[in-house]
Amino acid sequence: MTLKDILPSKLGFGAAPLGNMFREIPEEEALATVEAAWNDGIRYYDNAPFYGAGLAEIRMGEALASKPRDQYVISTKVGRVILDEIEDVSARNLGEKSDVFKYGRPNKIVNDYSEDATLRSIEDSLKRLNTDHIEIAFVHDVAQDFYGDEWLSVFESARKGAFKALDRLRDEGVIKAWGLGVNRVEPIELLLALEGPRPDGFLLAGRYTLLDHDRALQRVMPKVAERGLRIVVGGPYSSGALVGGPNFEYAPATPAILDRVARIKAIADRQGVSMKAAGLQFSLGHPAVAAVIPGASKPERIAEDRAALAEMIPADFWREIRQAGLVNPDAPLPVAD
Repeated sequence: MTLKDILPSKLGFGAAPLGNMFREIPEEEALATVEAAWNDGIRYYDNAPFYGAGLAEIRMGEALASKPRDQYVISTKVGRVILDEIEDVSARNLGEKSDVFKYGRPNKIVNDYSEDATLRSIEDSLKRLNTDHIEIAFVHDVAQDFYGDEWLSVFESARKGAFKALDRLRDEGVIKAWGLGVNRVEPIELLLALEGPRPDGFLLAGRYTLLDHDRALQRVMPKVAERGLRIVVGGPYSSGALVGGPNFEYAPATPAILDRVARIKAIADRQGVSMKAAGLQFSLGHPAVAAVIPGASKPERIAEDRAALAEMIPADFWREIRQAGLVNPDAPLPVAD
């Protein structure tokens, strides 16, 4: 079974903003956003303990508590255990993203990819999500952006612990699928090269977007497709940079990125295309992509994403950005050249 077999639609809900990503989000706003997603027909929800030290899972669990559990799919992640112990959030060492969830809960976050921690992580997530099962478990952030030069040793710990545990849980029917949830292509490459673990797909955030797709296109997508697997694309708007936000890769966008955005937007404006539509539909244009999961923290964003997915983009738009060198020549586009 692959992610394509499990996921109910191509548009899902990324829950990172529910963990107070970048700002303090009022409780009622967070719950209303999930309700708006449900009312829009979204039935795939991705989460992680890391998002606000469990806050995003707690909020989603509350928002979905009254919904029929057999009508939606949840993915969450393992690799971080959230403790009852309180810590100084400003002192957390979480790689490039130490400040992303500084407005989340102050609970201590322990990085642990062992088998025991994997089982505990899932058990804790079930409680926070207010459910008795999850469909998909992703091993979270075993990559350079969090662990620097030590990422390979962390990956090895996950290989000996989390991978084996999730393989077994999938084979026992406790979960339906597992894979990696990462922001870099190298861990996916490495896992696909290993003998033994049998992942069912991957969540790749920020690496197959209109602003950044070369490495994924060349090094990961063909291998995933060859295996008959699928990828969920997280962060299709590149931390908001593509749609006019100040951040790219969770940090202030560089002049080069801002220039690229401006060039794409000039073409989009001329062709009457919204940037959200261009971003979502580009990511879904690759046959290895099963779904996109833009994050949202305001109810109105859900309708915007749905409209972007349904928007008719003229073939001339794709041709023009291809001719301008703004997409890789080998990238599949939603229409033929």
